[in-house]
Amino acid sequence: MNLSWHLYVMAFIYFIAGLNHFRNPRLYLKIIPSYFPNPKLLNSISGLAEIILGITLCIPLLSNYAAWGVVALLTAIFPTHLYMYFNEKARMSLPKWALFLRMPLQLGLIYWAYLYT
Repeated sequence: MNLSWHLYVMAFIYFIAGLNHFRNPRLYLKIIPSYFPNPKLLNSISGLAEIILGITLCIPLLSNYAAWGVVALLTAIFPTHLYMYFNEKARMSLPKWALFLRMPLQLGLIYWAYLYT
């Protein structure tokens, strides 16, 4: 598959987002649903996954698998959007309408990754 600049943009976004999990973990720890065990570990795993996926999206031999990985990751973290919407402490002072709009945006990001599978 010929890697387009769109894929590199996606890769950059996930790479930077993954680094941010380690640079600013408190931001992510607030939005991990309380019913999930070991939030620190989950934050590290998701951050590392984003870094690895961001890199492997740029490798033609692996980009298809990485795109599936992004689809899986975004699906796995979808509960954080619901948690933020319904839990006032997790909202980070964002209005409910913005949190509601994040859910279809997440579906759009899943579709964007799916285009490269």
